[in-house]
Amino acid sequence: MKLFSITDIGRRREINEDYLYTSDKPVGNLPNLFIVADGMGGHNAGDYASKHAVEKAVSAIEQYTDEYDAENILQKAIDDANAHINQISRQNSKYKGMGTTLVAVTFEGCHVTVANVGDSRMYVINDFITQITKDHSLVEEMVDMGGIDREAARVHPDKNIITRAIGVKEYVLVDFFDVHIGPAEKLLLCTDGLTNMLKDDEIHRIVMDSSSLEDAGRRLVGAANENGGRDNIAVVLVEPFGGRND
Repeated sequence: MKLFSITDIGRRREINEDYLYTSDKPVGNLPNLFIVADGMGGHNAGDYASKHAVEKAVSAIEQYTDEYDAENILQKAIDDANAHINQISRQNSKYKGMGTTLVAVTFEGCHVTVANVGDSRMYVINDFITQITKDHSLVEEMVDMGGIDREAARVHPDKNIITRAIGVKEYVLVDFFDVHIGPAEKLLLCTDGLTNMLKDDEIHRIVMDSSSLEDAGRRLVGAANENGGRDNIAVVLVEPFGGRND
């Protein structure tokens, strides 16, 4: 396995509300674990939500040693993270209304399990780029209903309004995706600070033209900032069958 992760504050924000976690070693009964989260809320609430939701999820996964199904483990962990963030937001006015996106990935062999809440994304990249997750956003719902097309959605003023987030409500609905990957494929987890600044074909070109995952990650962040850097940026790149990191 090869792995590279990076997060950047961008050019417009004073606080980095993106948070990521990566482990190419087992976490509890999961063979590996990769998470990206993008917090929301006033003042320090966004970065608190993303960091503590991820930490709570990882802690929960480490404790679920009687469970072996990846989807069930991730479901329980995200439920725990949601309850934790929701409780704090209700008890402390400083954190009222906070929440976070969260996309989590684990794989064993060719089988990848993806859990998603919000509009952070997971892609599979090879000769093509394929978005696996589906955004939980107002604009995505408008696209589904035929109100706007995909290109208009990229620049819609309400693009950042999400319809699901960790911690906002007492319970959260998690989407799961099962993906079969081949030996040459790469996985990309990222926040909307990347995808709002770069089109999918631009992301694909940068990854395919790069000499390594680190080169690709740094070039993606650089390109997002060159295009405006309006938000924090988080990128996790994984090459499951790529051998060891240099």
